[in-house]
Amino acid sequence: MGFIKFNEDKVDSFLFMELSDVARTLTKNEQLDVEYGYKSYYDPHENKIIISRFWDDYSTYEKRFGLFSDVFLTTLSTTDYFEKIIAKELVEKTDGRPLVSFTRQLFVMLEDLRLEDIFIKIRPGTRKVFTVRRQVFRRYFTSQLNVNITRGAYTDALFNLIYLVLAAESPFIEYSTIHAEIDPVIPFLQTEVTKVFDARSTKDTAKITFSVIEVLEELLQEDMLNLYFYLSENVYKKLSDELTYDDLKRRNALKNNEVLDKKKEGDEDVHSEKLPTWHQETEDTTKSFLKFDLEQGTQTDLIGEGVREGEAGDQAMAVVQGKSKKSKHKDFSEAQADNMTAEEAETLVDGAKDERYGKANKYAVPIHVRLKQTTIEEKEQYDKFKKVVMPYQKKLKQMIQKVLEHKKNLPREDLHIGRLNKKLIRYFTDENPRLFYKKNQPSPEIDAVFSLLVDCSASMYDKMDQTKLGITLFHEALRGVGVPHNIVGFWEDSSDATDMKQPNCFKTVVDFANYQDLKSGPKIMQLQPEEDNRDGFAIRLMCERLLQRHEKQKFLLVFSDGEPAAFDYVENGIIDTHEAVVNGRKKGIEIINVFLANGEITESQQKTIKNIYGKYSILVPVIDELPDILFPLLRKLLLRSI
Repeated sequence: MGFIKFNEDKVDSFLFMELSDVARTLTKNEQLDVEYGYKSYYDPHENKIIISRFWDDYSTYEKRFGLFSDVFLTTLSTTDYFEKIIAKELVEKTDGRPLVSFTRQLFVMLEDLRLEDIFIKIRPGTRKVFTVRRQVFRRYFTSQLNVNITRGAYTDALFNLIYLVLAAESPFIEYSTIHAEIDPVIPFLQTEVTKVFDARSTKDTAKITFSVIEVLEELLQEDMLNLYFYLSENVYKKLSDELTYDDLKRRNALKNNEVLDKKKEGDEDVHSEKLPTWHQETEDTTKSFLKFDLEQGTQTDLIGEGVREGEAGDQAMAVVQGKSKKSKHKDFSEAQADNMTAEEAETLVDGAKDERYGKANKYAVPIHVRLKQTTIEEKEQYDKFKKVVMPYQKKLKQMIQKVLEHKKNLPREDLHIGRLNKKLIRYFTDENPRLFYKKNQPSPEIDAVFSLLVDCSASMYDKMDQTKLGITLFHEALRGVGVPHNIVGFWEDSSDATDMKQPNCFKTVVDFANYQDLKSGPKIMQLQPEEDNRDGFAIRLMCERLLQRHEKQKFLLVFSDGEPAAFDYVENGIIDTHEAVVNGRKKGIEIINVFLANGEITESQQKTIKNIYGKYSILVPVIDELPDILFPLLRKLLLRSI
């Protein structure tokens, strides 16, 4: 279970989590998605980066460094180091040209090499990563060069040779001849492409690319057959020609750099209207009827958040006044004034609601399954389980009662610590005086609540009976000492799941309202293996219920047999579940995983579960031993709550 399936290839889930964390950290974008694809690139429209499956055929060491190099380069392409508008122009200029694939791939290759040097300068510790990347690429392109020459794919062979020239460790390496008509132009190409080491921008890279293509278009008869580097035509054709927010940012510093001492107080007037101005920071003049000289100024923090709500008497101008009435739209009084269109504002509330349970679950819909009437067979089965766990339940109940009684009868006077007693003469007469006391405390009780979340995915078919035995132990033990709890099975209905809706079923067999009811226990037998499991969504829902409880100690136990797997949840399921666990713990809920196996637990499985739940995970290699493993856990948790 330490690996997840993707197009018949296995993906190291822990490595995928690392790559995602690094990508989001470098871009400072918590919503950025990472996906595997044929070639690596950045898609700003979908807010995701694609990392290449090219590295799957290499050793673990080379694969790890190769994937990280993909992440480094694609995240750097989200910054100003990569000029997207230049890439858009290149895509448009190459449409219909005879060497369109060669041109775009050459541009990406040259730009990658330029960005490699930039990233190494910014973060010198990554030099080894890119060294491994180039070593692998040199071996790969050397083999491709020989193959393409043999097959007569001379355009591809020339592209392979260009990379080997640029990535060579020595300038004195000799390469095989390609073709009699192509060989004479190679010295010119070598001179031109090596100019990339002096390139300072994406524009310079594009200029080098076209200088090479103008010569090769007259020489080469066919375009490339293979795809080595990818420039997404769809991504860059969607880019708008209009100025972006980054384009409007100040390029040089203010004439003075003073900062006001006054801080914003929340009642400032904020305007989102655009007002053209002229000052020494602006190159072009405008035809605005209002102009201000802003050549000097002092920085303040009065921007964006200090919104004053509108009033009925507000006027745009003295001669223009509207009539106030209730809006038919939603309330956006808390929305920021800057960078928001009317359409964005209208969908803001719905969008926030959709992603309340995590971005990966924005289309997940909870469906609460009704319980059936308890059958005679279910009652008989529960009675059998109850007899098995009875010794554990009685032992636990007696132990808890003894602890409670002991705490109730603890001495409150003649202590070494506490409040100082008025009888101080013992300080002089006794060798070891006890001069302190404590106030009487109320009768101790277990101030805790439990929620048991049971994975009802199809893979639980060979573990469900023993799992229900362990759950029976929890239910009977907690009911015996009066601790409120609920037991919920969860699964996703894969047959009805679509891109816009993923039904997630929740079957509550024991609820907080009826946990002490003797008839509630047999309903546990209605838990059965069903379909998929979307763990992150289920954990968030259970945490939401627990937070409504008044008990001091809140515990969530997740019974599962592997990694989450649901519709469009394969790659990001690990990360989403980890985030759900972390968020729940931040809110004071102790989340513990009970990992159920039916044989030896592999190192990769242990690693994956640890990555999701940290050290709060109990591994059960033999499902028949579940009661023996759960008993000390339950005892420990209850004693902590007294």
